[in-house]
This record gives sequence, C-alpha cells and structure tokens, in this order.
Amino acid sequence: MGPVLQSTEFAPWNDPTEKPLIRFRNVTKRFGDFVAINDLTLDIYEQEFFALLGPSGCGKTTLMRMLAGFETPSEGQIELSGQDIVPVPPNKRAVNMMFQSYALFPHLSIWDNIAFGLRRSPMSKPDIKARVEEMLKLTRLEKFAHRKPHQISGGQRQRVALARSLAKAPKLLLLDEPMGALDKKLRQETQFELMDIQEKTGTTFVIVTHDQEEAMTVASRVAVMDEGCLIQVSTPDRIYESPNSVYVADFIGDVNIIKGTAKAQGDDLYQVNWSDGMPPLNATSETDFSDGQTCHLAIRPEKVAISADKPDGADNAVQGKILDIAYLGNLSTYHVELTSGVIIKAQTSNTRRISRRSFTWEDPVWLSWTATAGVLLVN
Repeated sequence: MGPVLQSTEFAPWNDPTEKPLIRFRNVTKRFGDFVAINDLTLDIYEQEFFALLGPSGCGKTTLMRMLAGFETPSEGQIELSGQDIVPVPPNKRAVNMMFQSYALFPHLSIWDNIAFGLRRSPMSKPDIKARVEEMLKLTRLEKFAHRKPHQISGGQRQRVALARSLAKAPKLLLLDEPMGALDKKLRQETQFELMDIQEKTGTTFVIVTHDQEEAMTVASRVAVMDEGCLIQVSTPDRIYESPNSVYVADFIGDVNIIKGTAKAQGDDLYQVNWSDGMPPLNATSETDFSDGQTCHLAIRPEKVAISADKPDGADNAVQGKILDIAYLGNLSTYHVELTSGVIIKAQTSNTRRISRRSFTWEDPVWLSWTATAGVLLVN
C-alpha cells in the first residue's frame, strides 16, 4: 500500500507567511491521573484535509473533541482563526462534527434532516430551501430527498450526514471515523467522494481514523499519534517513504525492520552489521550514526526484488527459502526465511494473468535491494 500523491501546489505549511486556521499550543488533557494528550503543539491550515491517525487510545478522538468543544484542555491554548476557542461553547464555534453513527433523525425525510440545523438559524425560508437543494446536489442525493433514512443505503446515509454538517458552512468540519460502518469497496468510493466534496467546498476537514490506508488516501497531511503525542506530521508520501521512527514505519503499510549496528563508509553510506555469519548490508542515510550505534533498517516489501539466481552487482543480496506466499490478486507477497532465521517480505506486482507462479513454497531464492531502498532509523 503506497500513498496517493496530492498535487504539489497546495502546501501552506511550507509558507512562513501563511497563518494557520487551527493552532494547538502546548495542549495537555488529563482525565484524573491519565494523560490523554501530552503537551501537544500543532498547526492546521485552511482548506486542508488533515488526518489524525493512530491506534485506539492514542488521543486522536480527545484532540477532536477539544476542537469541537466537548472537552476542555487541562493546559494550553486552542485557536481558530486567531481566536482562543477554549471558552467558546460548542454551538457558538464555526465548527461542525460528523459522528460515526451519523445521528440522523429517523422520522424526518432526507430533505428535513439537512434543513434541521438551518431552521434554527435566522435564515429565511427561501434561503434554507436554496441551501438544502445545493447540499443535495453536492452529495448527489436529489432523487432521495423525500425518503427517510431507513429507505436508503449506508453510503447514502453517510452523505446525508455530510450534507447536514456542511449546510451551515462551517470553517471546520470534524469527521470521527466517518467510514467505519461501510464495507471496503464502498469505503474506497466514499473516500474519493469526500475528497471531491472537500475540494469543491474549500472547507477544512479534520478526520480521525485508525485506518492507515484511509488517511494516506484522503489527507493533505497526516499526524501519526501514539500515547497522546505527535510522532510525525507530514504529507502521506513523506510519511510512507521517509518515516522518522520505527513506530511510524511499522504503523504505515507493510515493512521489514532489520536491527543492526551502523558503520560509516563515507558519503552518507553505512554498513549495517545485522547477523553473525551474514555479510553486512549497505544503506544510505542523511542521519549521522556513530560507529557501532544501534540502527534499524526499514525496507518496504515492494523495494525488495526476488530472483532464482544471485543478482550481479546488487548492493544487497541475501539467500533464503520461501516460507509463505500471500496472493492478493494484483500483488504477491513472499515471506522468505534467511539462513539466519530472519524473515523478509518481498512483493511483486502481478501485471499479467499467471497460469503458474514463478516461485512456490520451499523454493530457494535470492532477495536483493539497493542501498537507497531502505531508511536507516535510530529508534
């Protein structure tokens, strides 16, 4: 699983003159003795589709609930458009939240569900009608306007919840695991719809998810969290190709992690001594390692080539036998056990229909990769 690359033009976080829409400044949130968010500082910019990603209990939902106003930080400041929003009650914030359960009114039609929040505002009836029609069109629900929520599919209900959340034109829309209830195929379709709607409205979206593929698909930037801290905040391609830690490399996609000790070879090149009796591996790194320092080489399976014969001139080549094969239609992942007992995964794409596999269980094979294929990490 690789990242979906965003267009390169949109990168306000790289522009020092851009003011963030949202600022978390040294925010800590405690529940009794438990620290849910630990001294967190983060900027999110206007029109971003920002993903908070991490395992259950990492603090991502607490962070979102503080933005919505359902939780108050124990320490620190949260600003929206330069204003401290901590004292502002949820209904007075230019923020809307779309819940995982969608929370639609079962007795109201789709039209009335979308109009519900607008009717409680000072908007005139013709304006409400025009806004609801606009939202129905945006979410492609015009022909379902007079149905009740139970008469439409899960994916359509999700679009109703989205239309209702966007109807009041919030500056910021918070989405809490919005696709959790959908099956995989519908989920993927819906991800692209969400991106499309976000782009059309220009609303800033912040999504909470534990699904790495979802975050990597929809987001302009991803914040990987663990135990109330931000581990890495970057674009999906940087997080995938240049993780800053073993935690991020391991959390995002599939990866081989080989532990060893580094020895400098000059010009950002290192030898990694990793297993008795095995030749050292070669890896490049912009991070400085001292001789003998523990390091972790992270290599994605798709960067590892598999062959029957030893490849000539490869930077790294190791021999083993095939222990397991995972066939995923478009990809095959080979789990190869080396003579040292280490298991390395190699992935090949199945570009044409295959009548037989080139390799099968127990076959002896060679694995090879370039010195630049992996990332050398401290911890």
